[in-house]
Amino acid sequence: MGFIMPAQTRSQRSFGTHAAYANIAAYKFIRLDNTTELCPVYQDICKQLNVRGTILLAPEGINVFLSGTPRDITSFVAWLQSDARLSDIEVKWSYSDNVTFKRMVVKVKKEIITMRMPLITPERGRAPLVDAQTLKRWLDQGHDDTGTPVVLLDTRNAFEVDIGTFAHALNDQMNKFTDFPEVAAAHKDQLANTTVVTFCTGGIRCEKAALYMKHIGYGKVYQLDGGILKYFAEVGGVHYRGDCFVFDDRIALNPQLEPATTV
Repeated sequence: MGFIMPAQTRSQRSFGTHAAYANIAAYKFIRLDNTTELCPVYQDICKQLNVRGTILLAPEGINVFLSGTPRDITSFVAWLQSDARLSDIEVKWSYSDNVTFKRMVVKVKKEIITMRMPLITPERGRAPLVDAQTLKRWLDQGHDDTGTPVVLLDTRNAFEVDIGTFAHALNDQMNKFTDFPEVAAAHKDQLANTTVVTFCTGGIRCEKAALYMKHIGYGKVYQLDGGILKYFAEVGGVHYRGDCFVFDDRIALNPQLEPATTV
């Protein structure tokens, strides 16, 4: 059965109307026990809608990066959210003059972001969140609302950090996310009397990171809700230095969510 494209809302029609292609990033930690059955279903809908990108399915959830015409991407999002388990999945949008992926891949994985720490189960409960506006306010005033110093912890890999990160953020130039547990353990005493905010590109890594830090005994730990991309969308580049690496042909986005020109 073919998929019937829904009508776009006014906000969807007006947002990015001068760009030829829409790009989305979305994830949700949720228990998925039927990933093998879902894989061909996702492949079929992406083929019908002529979108490209990567979708990862795992027992702990779903991770989506797609590019296509605004109409086709809007249709995919409507289809995705028609699954009751994913009705509230948050989608981050950006626009470009070209499709930002060369092909479409749907994969079944053990984890949608590999940490190799089976005791960390974000599908059972999220890490504490701090939204972009609150984090900006904390950084403006130099502390959180209780007067506790705030430390930003970058959970991304070294090559991503080199393209851009928050001013004064702590990072250990990791080569891969599986190094994070060692990083967290190394800084536990140093960060004992601070409020730690983990951050990453779109939220997926910093969510697992914050949960792991709570697991090993950190006190006040939050993840930046929606990561750098949502921060850019809501407050721009205040307190951020440089651009944000993205995993598609654009390489990096500036705080206006446009392809960076300095990479």
